[in-house]
Amino acid sequence: MEAMAGFVEFFNNGGHFMYPIALVLAFSLAISIERFVFLGKSLRDNRRLWAKVSPLLGGDDLSEAQAMVGKSKIAVARIINEGLGQATTARRRSELEMATEDSLVSILPTIERRTHYLATFSNAATLLGLLGTVLGLIGAFGALGSADPVEKANLLSAGISEAMSCTAFGLMVAIPSLFAHAYLQSQAEELVNTLESACVRFVSLVSSNGAVHIK
Repeated sequence: MEAMAGFVEFFNNGGHFMYPIALVLAFSLAISIERFVFLGKSLRDNRRLWAKVSPLLGGDDLSEAQAMVGKSKIAVARIINEGLGQATTARRRSELEMATEDSLVSILPTIERRTHYLATFSNAATLLGLLGTVLGLIGAFGALGSADPVEKANLLSAGISEAMSCTAFGLMVAIPSLFAHAYLQSQAEELVNTLESACVRFVSLVSSNGAVHIK
């Protein structure tokens, strides 16, 4: 409770620019949590499905693999489903590769969605904090002109404290947002690499499968 009361006092002492910084914090938290859950679940689900379906792709009958991925919305299932659909008509390996690559390209926006906003929010929080500090200092020094000489030191210290609180809060929001952006970017890249690897291995397995004849 003491920590919460201290934060509330700190927030109230920071001036009006604390509110837009708090709004940036809310957006950053929402995006970070949503992307963390989505990317983590996607990595686990895609690896689990690939481990189940890859042995079937090397067999003589692809119908079981087709049934497994046919109704699934998981990214690797969509890629395999597109590839299996192309495998029934394709006679060249390049056609199969193009089909899986096109499917992967259509999935990429879903993987990379909203993550880039975290870097923008990090910069915005820093700049809002600096702007609040500058305006706070302008107001503090402007108030000194009409103040009683005895009160000038108190007014100046209070104004500087308020202005610095705004910068501190901006940095408190910006730094975690930057780390969250870096981590989620690495997770998105890992997921893309997993899907690219699945594409290559799928083409190799189907091309060498006795059930289809792709050169």
